[in-house]
Amino acid sequence: MLCEPDDPKEEGVEPDPEEPKRGHGGCGHNQPQIRKEGLKLFVQYKKAKDDDDEVKSLQPDKRPITPSEVYTVFKKMSDHDLHLLGLSEEYARPEWMILTVMPVPPPPVRPSIAVDGGAMRSEDDLTYKLGDIIKASANVRRCEQEGAPAHVISEFEQLLQFHVATYMDNDIAGISQALQKSGRPVKAIRARLKGKEGRLRGNLMGKRVDFSARTVITGDPNLELDEVGVPKSIAMNLTFPERVTPYNIAYLQELVRNGPTTYPGARYVVRDTGERIDLRYNKRADAFLQYGWIVERHLKDGDFVLFNRQPSLHKMSMMSHRVKLMPYSTFRLNLSVTPPYNADFDGDEMNMQ
Repeated sequence: MLCEPDDPKEEGVEPDPEEPKRGHGGCGHNQPQIRKEGLKLFVQYKKAKDDDDEVKSLQPDKRPITPSEVYTVFKKMSDHDLHLLGLSEEYARPEWMILTVMPVPPPPVRPSIAVDGGAMRSEDDLTYKLGDIIKASANVRRCEQEGAPAHVISEFEQLLQFHVATYMDNDIAGISQALQKSGRPVKAIRARLKGKEGRLRGNLMGKRVDFSARTVITGDPNLELDEVGVPKSIAMNLTFPERVTPYNIAYLQELVRNGPTTYPGARYVVRDTGERIDLRYNKRADAFLQYGWIVERHLKDGDFVLFNRQPSLHKMSMMSHRVKLMPYSTFRLNLSVTPPYNADFDGDEMNMQ
């Protein structure tokens, strides 16, 4: 494959200003094709038709290209060439794509797992893999220092590359998976991030949260448009933090006296110091209720909640409603509110928070 240069300018011929300039910008050298086989890269030069047999025999059909060669080529690229390629010499130099040092994640990313009630601890897959990488790297360094043959060093380098590659992605086409001692494939970094159950979609964009409820919805034409029918069991489980003032202290004392098992009641009292009192275990909390404290009471009629149906495709998929306490175990919804939620009553579930 020839890297085409610009056409040479002819002497004495003035270029036509109307004619568009079509430069190739190449260097004129024969460029190889790069082939990937497993984790290795090979360069392959296409033989020119006019080359004689002796010249053809000097140039091998295909040879492996090492990361150090690629690193050297990338490092020699000028800032001008980087600009032509749309890269930034300050933030995106191409030689940075070749790993020369490897960042090691801290223990919270790869916590050890307690086995047999904490008597023994089993390490995370990534920790074992990092150990393999350190051992393979030490073997390569030892072989180089001892002056081992090139083919021995090459084998240890390939093993190191295998460990680094499977540490990041253990599902690469064309190479075997790295396995634990039990025969289970190692869960690499990519597998932890990608997909529905991965870190992004499963733990960050959507996750289990407190102070929320989910159940089946049913229609109720007797509700107001901005009301939502809430089962009593959910209203007793979700709480609203109400601050104690001279105007509501008697009402809140009655709720605290009822406790968490009687409706209307309360589940917790939070002192102004931040101490939290669980009313399941402290029955006398109403005796010392003070101004400024917070009572986490049961939901009651008129409280505002967020109501959501997934998928949340636009802002009307999540709207505010007033609580209306009702019997049974489903959320009730006025039929005229279903279009913005795209809801129907054939088994749809909705979330309240």
